[in-house]
Amino acid sequence: MGEDKKRQGAGRYRFLTVVIVAVAAVFVVRLTDWQLVHGADWLKTANQSSTYTVKMDAARGEILDEKGVGLAVNETGYAIRFNGATMTDSTENRTILTLIRLLDSRNEKWTDEFPIRVNASGKYEFTPGMNGDVTYFKSKSFLNVNPYATADECIKLFAEMTKCSGYSAKDTRDILAVRYNMKKTGFSVSTPYIFAPSVTQDTVAVISENSANLPGVEAKVTAVRKYPFGTLLPQILGSVGALSPDDYKALKNKGYAMNSRIGKSGIEQYEESQLHGKEGTETVKFGPDGTLASETVTQKPTSGNTVWLTIDSNLQKVLNKSLEDSVKATHDNGVKTRTASDPKGADCVGGAAVVLRVKDFAVLAASTYPSYDQNQYAGDSNYRVQLLNDNTGTPLLNRAFNGQFTPGSCFKPSVALAALQEGAITDRTTFTCNGVFVLGDLRLHCWLKSGHGTLSVESALAESCNVFFCNTALHTGISAMNLYAKHLGLGQKTGVEVGESAGTLAGPAERKAAGGIWTDGDTAQAGIGQSDNMLTPIQLAVMAATIANNGVRLKTHLVDKVTDYTRKATLSTTAPQQVDNINVSAQNLKYVQSGMRAVCMKGGTAASAFENYGVAIAGKTGTGQTGDGHSDNVSFIGYAPYDNPQIAIAVILPHGAASKYSNAIAKDIFDAYFFGKTVDANGNLVMPAASSAQTVR
Repeated sequence: MGEDKKRQGAGRYRFLTVVIVAVAAVFVVRLTDWQLVHGADWLKTANQSSTYTVKMDAARGEILDEKGVGLAVNETGYAIRFNGATMTDSTENRTILTLIRLLDSRNEKWTDEFPIRVNASGKYEFTPGMNGDVTYFKSKSFLNVNPYATADECIKLFAEMTKCSGYSAKDTRDILAVRYNMKKTGFSVSTPYIFAPSVTQDTVAVISENSANLPGVEAKVTAVRKYPFGTLLPQILGSVGALSPDDYKALKNKGYAMNSRIGKSGIEQYEESQLHGKEGTETVKFGPDGTLASETVTQKPTSGNTVWLTIDSNLQKVLNKSLEDSVKATHDNGVKTRTASDPKGADCVGGAAVVLRVKDFAVLAASTYPSYDQNQYAGDSNYRVQLLNDNTGTPLLNRAFNGQFTPGSCFKPSVALAALQEGAITDRTTFTCNGVFVLGDLRLHCWLKSGHGTLSVESALAESCNVFFCNTALHTGISAMNLYAKHLGLGQKTGVEVGESAGTLAGPAERKAAGGIWTDGDTAQAGIGQSDNMLTPIQLAVMAATIANNGVRLKTHLVDKVTDYTRKATLSTTAPQQVDNINVSAQNLKYVQSGMRAVCMKGGTAASAFENYGVAIAGKTGTGQTGDGHSDNVSFIGYAPYDNPQIAIAVILPHGAASKYSNAIAKDIFDAYFFGKTVDANGNLVMPAASSAQTVR
């Protein structure tokens, strides 16, 4: 009997063990199903039936010219975005491809910043000009592959990660382009992904009609960044783009999300803190079935502030057109007249010019040619890549602020001021020019081969005599010359808000750094704006403005004021700020000013353009030898009116060959400022009918 009880007890124990194991097995199976097999789906269901917070974009502040004309504005538009709560994982790639084809068929742009393309042979290759994106794509933060991994290898690995298979090379590439940006911008339930930042209302309607085939895709009313005059001053206004991983690390504590937009260059970048605004939040709740239950705004977004520039849009338009016309005319004339040893301007492909207001050194216009269209740059990745790879014209380069050129004779007023103030010469000092300056084996020719005869400083400026200024430079010395050049703003940054180059003043230190030795012959060449002198157009404009302002140099600036978004409350203004004084006597300054006035009068090198002009102009022409087989650089600096200066200008045409083209640009600037010259609807420069009266404003 005892044995039977033992057997019964053991049986019960085995039975209970089997039951427990079976129950445990059921739980294991269910847990495996929940967490491993269908974990993503259950997570999404959990999210769908919960409340979460989504950031709401704030309208970016606008950028205006001095009169309130919109340069970078917001227009109401429609963005297509992916909602992480309703997008289905299993159909995600198919949804993306369907949407791409739909937008492509309607010539709509979708965000494409993928650094791999399909070439003409149907092979994958890294996109030229996108090295930074390629590095990020391969990094530990993304694919985590070797730096030398090929485009094919990267595509294969990323396709496996995103379960993207069974598509053509192009379709695979396009799907992965979207998946790349989704990952890069932190797409999640609480962070929607902007697939297309701006589409038409008709496209929104088509997407709505196809909503059954596009789960998770929705259209939202948004503020779209537009540049009404896309080619007006793109290098200065700059661009807006997605945050990089480094940007996000630096800005996440300031309220930026991974999918936020940020100023990347120019004023858009410099004034980011004013323009960005403050993002809002909304609480969104989805029911268990994935349908939207409610949306509640918990914090309204605050629009960014409005930035007013000192730019005069009409003056900028005229300058852009004049610069373009002159570069093309220089090039075309050179092509027709060049010889084997003298290009005569056929190699001129670009130029730059700057206009400053003398009373406060505000930038009224700053032009670069060739240039580009901001709206295309913002919306077309192929256009961006094309610009990045244009090494000949370099349209992305802001030549007005960053271009460095041999100034030639435009440097001579600085040398004259240094020599007069240091007592190296006086207004009565003369040197005789017979057409060539000789110093040992060095022979520097004057532009007038027969020579200018005996000249004083005023006549030497008017006729731009090289021999006079070579002698003056030797008497003055390079140290004194550079001291006054720096006071005038040469060879250093001017303080303008966006990026600029410091340029180079020729001298022993720079030569030594390059492994060379400075000689008296170098000093003589530096005295005529040659040697190692490399200056920017804005620096030359600052020099002209400082001379016009009786030796007081102010900080150059582009920003006039900042107001709130409504433009009603002024938050800050830019006041004139003195940064230097050249410390030259009024008498010596007057000598140089008179010499610059003589440049534009009978017998002066700019007389053909300004001798009979309706406003008294003071100026200086320049021809800078490049020494590389190219045509000479040509330049002009000046200010007007001579007796009451209002504006100062600088023009440079690299390889421009003939000063008539740089002088023509200067004349168009003065015509626009004083007499209302403008650009008509056909793109031609025209004077208003009343201009015959030549009433100076």
